Amino acid sequence: MTKTNNFSKVQRMVILAVLTALTLVMAFTPLGYLKVGVLSISFMCVPIAVGAITLGPGAGLLLGTVFGITSFAQCFGMDAFGTAMFTINPFFTFVICVVSRALMGLLTGLIASGLYKLFKDKKAGKFYLNDIIAVILCPVMNTAFFLGFMALFFGGTQVAGLDVITMVVIPALSINCVIEIIACTVIGSAVSIVVKKIVK
Repeated sequence: MTKTNNFSKVQRMVILAVLTALTLVMAFTPLGYLKVGVLSISFMCVPIAVGAITLGPGAGLLLGTVFGITSFAQCFGMDAFGTAMFTINPFFTFVICVVSRALMGLLTGLIASGLYKLFKDKKAGKFYLNDIIAVILCPVMNTAFFLGFMALFFGGTQVAGLDVITMVVIPALSINCVIEIIACTVIGSAVSIVVKKIVK
């Protein structure tokens, strides 16, 4: 193994560690969530998208899982709606919080890798359409998986005095998804440009 390859591995490990730390910091500070009533507009997709696109599906899976675990931790008294869901069914709440985010991170990485091979963009340090597509799909999948599982497991039930479908799922689809897509696309694209230059 050459010194260049060794350096590349160290670079990737450092970047993954930084993104993991950023995910943890965002999860427990106002940087990660914007509270709007019972809804939480999340900016947590940004480090997951950056990691998945620049480091691959494995990094996306890891970062998505970390995001999911921090989201599940909010259900222990830090978030009223999450705590109410946990009280009703802890297992379903775990699936909604953790599995949905792990799938989102993994699939973002797989989509980015697949589009990279399809478009054959090999130039270092450039940000291409394939990456933009992956960045956009990351928050879309986050919303789809999270709300899809929520509707599947808690549809028709009252959580914290609210009907899940009419009071949470529908508003989240119209508000959360749009804002998260814009934030992830703008910030994720800019950060990914820098990270790709470092990695490549």
